[in-house]
Amino acid sequence: MSADELEVLRHSAAHVMAEAVLKLFPDAKFGIGPAIENGFYYDFDLPRPLTPEDLEEIKSLMKESIKARIPFERQEISREEARELFDDQPYKLELIKDMPEDETLTVYRHADFVDLCRGPHVEHTSQLKANALDLLSIAGAYWRGDENRPMLQRIYGTIWRDKTELQAYLEHLKEIERRDHRRLGQELDLYSTHEEAGAGLVYWHPKGGRIRTTIEDFWRQRHYQSGYELLYTPHIGREWLWQTSGHLGFYEEGMYSPLDIEGQNYYLKPMNCPFHILVYQTKRRSYRELPLRWAELGTVYRYERSGVLHGLLRVRGFTQDDAHIICTPEQIEGEILGVLRFSLAIWRDFGFADVHAYLATRPEKAVGEPERWDQATEALRTALEIEGLDYDLDEGGGAFYGPKIDLKIKDALGREWQMTTIQFDFNEPERFDMTYTGADGRDHRPYMVHRALLGSLERFFGVLIEHYAGAFPLWLAPVQARIIPIADRHVEYAREVAAKLAQANLIAEVDDSGERMNAKIRRAQMEKIPYMLVLGDREAEDGTVSVRLRTEENLGAMPVDDLIARAQELIASRNNRDL
Repeated sequence: MSADELEVLRHSAAHVMAEAVLKLFPDAKFGIGPAIENGFYYDFDLPRPLTPEDLEEIKSLMKESIKARIPFERQEISREEARELFDDQPYKLELIKDMPEDETLTVYRHADFVDLCRGPHVEHTSQLKANALDLLSIAGAYWRGDENRPMLQRIYGTIWRDKTELQAYLEHLKEIERRDHRRLGQELDLYSTHEEAGAGLVYWHPKGGRIRTTIEDFWRQRHYQSGYELLYTPHIGREWLWQTSGHLGFYEEGMYSPLDIEGQNYYLKPMNCPFHILVYQTKRRSYRELPLRWAELGTVYRYERSGVLHGLLRVRGFTQDDAHIICTPEQIEGEILGVLRFSLAIWRDFGFADVHAYLATRPEKAVGEPERWDQATEALRTALEIEGLDYDLDEGGGAFYGPKIDLKIKDALGREWQMTTIQFDFNEPERFDMTYTGADGRDHRPYMVHRALLGSLERFFGVLIEHYAGAFPLWLAPVQARIIPIADRHVEYAREVAAKLAQANLIAEVDDSGERMNAKIRRAQMEKIPYMLVLGDREAEDGTVSVRLRTEENLGAMPVDDLIARAQELIASRNNRDL
């Protein structure tokens, strides 16, 4: 069965689910029920909240419909017939009203259920396999995604070709739950959010702070090595700045209300680029200075509806690993290739080897001369092809101000995450009248490229937690070794070992609690600490440590210096092995 056939199967299952819901709630108003990746959903306006018990009953009714082998029937109808057919279904009537006049309206029927739908569907319900079907969850969803419209109840379901595929998918969902960064963030004491103090704002705990510091230090080091300079810019700017940049015209809904400072409106920055442009304009620039590569770990603030906030992945305040490259047209191809190679190298260091690219080209409405767009797009394409990177073409998918490359990474579960963006900008240089003096002594307009590599530290940290299921590689681990003295008489030696590890820049803790050794080891394993160093009489006598890994592997006794050398080698190479 092809992917298209599976989509038809899921779309049909959504109709069968809606039929079952209407049996339970005859007065239900229903919205839309599409097939989605790995399943389907349907939105309902119901007289009461659904419960898990309702899902079981709905699933049972669906299985009855599947067993009954009910045919799906397609019918073309007029608008007048459609309005009459759905006269008690306001959401369907709204959809009918918004459809183009020249569009043929079709409905699909099975049993007593009829739905406005383009189709296609399976021939009959028994083509759905009852043992390959499950209902997964209930969620709230605003009608047509508008928070000012009614909140509907959305039922998510999944259906597969057979029972084996269903079970594999359910196991996959369990693994996703096991890796959920919100749960692990709490269990491993990495970060928290506090609704009472402000939704969508992240509090980094000491262990999360250690990981962030390691990421930032690595990020800064690699940027300096790659010819970047680092900037620090303010968190707020006057209204003039955002009017000039165009953010108030194009992005005001994503910005927070202004602060009144001495009668002037100031806005929290949603992006860093206008500030970098102001730094550029502090003096006249020559072609001899270009390219300029300026990067910043800049904290920005963007409005997100409370309903879409999600742990670290969707927040209102975040630190963007932003960079801007300002160069001449002649330099652009080499700069893009450099950025792409730099990005791919960083992702490899963090343990992400599966990267796919998307090249987005000029949309219908765009600023900048077509020749510039062609040159920029070709520079992006050339860089992708030189690197031999697989990419998909997103025709017309660029922003109005320039074409771009998006890099998506796959995590340990094969999920794709949008991370790096390499974005041309023909708009800001024009708005701010950016120039440089060329070899001919005349003013020229520079090219400007925005580049967010990790995206934001918060979102990247969320992805990182889930990729490693909280078991970070040694170089990122917030605690690299837990030293476990067997008895109180071994605590002094444990402290000596801890001091020696600290001198070697390894992060170690001594567990001198009164618990039994096995309990200490279990706790360290639950905290996903790479090394457990057990110390008893023999280790204290020999100057060794007994090394256990969080994977439960026991490496036995080892001189402390040997452990340090092996750990430092792994950290320097950013190897994902524990030892």
